[in-house]
Amino acid sequence: MDANRPSRERHKAIEISFEFFPPKTDEMEVNLWEAIGRLAPLKPKFVSVTYGAGGSTRERTHATVARIVRETEIAPAAHLTCVGATSEEVDEVARAYWAAGVRHIVALRGDPQGGLGGEYRATPGGYAHSTDLVAGLKRLHDFEITVSAYPEKHPESASYDQDLDVLKRKIDAGATRAITQFFFDNDIYFRFLDKARKAGINIPIVPGVTAVQNFKQTANFAKKAGASVPDWLAERFEGLDDDPATRRLIAAAVASEQVFDLLDRGVEQFHFYTMNRADLVYAVCHLLGVRAA
Repeated sequence: MDANRPSRERHKAIEISFEFFPPKTDEMEVNLWEAIGRLAPLKPKFVSVTYGAGGSTRERTHATVARIVRETEIAPAAHLTCVGATSEEVDEVARAYWAAGVRHIVALRGDPQGGLGGEYRATPGGYAHSTDLVAGLKRLHDFEITVSAYPEKHPESASYDQDLDVLKRKIDAGATRAITQFFFDNDIYFRFLDKARKAGINIPIVPGVTAVQNFKQTANFAKKAGASVPDWLAERFEGLDDDPATRRLIAAAVASEQVFDLLDRGVEQFHFYTMNRADLVYAVCHLLGVRAA
């Protein structure tokens, strides 16, 4: 084989996973299950279901995860956070997940109850930080636990070293996989990966990929989450505020460019933030060679 051929021609099997959020209305419920039905045949490693800020969607998250267990063959990963509940209440939710057949938890500190950008305060009687939550979950059952990682460091961290130290402590507590906050410049991811490996962090650090459906909305969220938005990305969506059809085409092109560059540089695991919309993510997975079973 020609050594100059791109790695996409000779990669190992690609592993994908998807993130959904629980629906708030009947219409959103229909959209969610249409998305799950569309993406499930791609045989993802797992699908995760988020919590709202302050644990505000706990019941809807549990209902969505339980239905995935009952009605599909895909493995769900339920998000659990430290916010808005005592440790006993969180443990109760975790036990209910285990009883429902859920064996995978995405353990997060969670956003402040006022939402991203607000001041985080530990819930009285609750798990103070994600490291405590991971350790508590492992005491209950032998859950598989995924945690978060921040290529541009957590917005509340004083330094990259502090951020990496937190990640190491989550691994010591029992985490076996990390998924990154979304990013648009792949060099940022690889610089972070290099720092993590040099710090002795050897678990999989899976890149989180978002397909930009609404640029202004994504840019606002990125600012709160501490993720940078390159000028070139803003320029690609310039002038398209009232042209959703073209925005979708641009979004597909941008996401495809990103995942192919990651693939060519050795990445074989991808986590897609779907926003409960399947078509764009399905197309990108198809380009990667992931086909319906």
